[in-house]
Amino acid sequence: MSRVVASQTWQLSLPGCASLKEKRSVVRSLKDRLRVRFALSVAETAHQDVLTRAEVSVALVASDRRVAETVLDKADRLVQENGRALVLDSHRDFH
Repeated sequence: MSRVVASQTWQLSLPGCASLKEKRSVVRSLKDRLRVRFALSVAETAHQDVLTRAEVSVALVASDRRVAETVLDKADRLVQENGRALVLDSHRDFH
């Protein structure tokens, strides 16, 4: 049986966030949607103390690379279409 561990990280701009509380609300909402909709492990992995930036990373284990790519493609669309966070960059890895 083959398994693939896949991850994706997004560098996000959070324009309009005027406090850490507001930033946490935006990031928490995005993390919760990724976790619930796609059963991903999700974490804010950088820029925790910067009001207008965030880095969010996800990981999953799948039966093969095609399944992992499909899930990450859907997760990427969700992040790209988020109205409160703008994607500056993203990176995907497979192991």
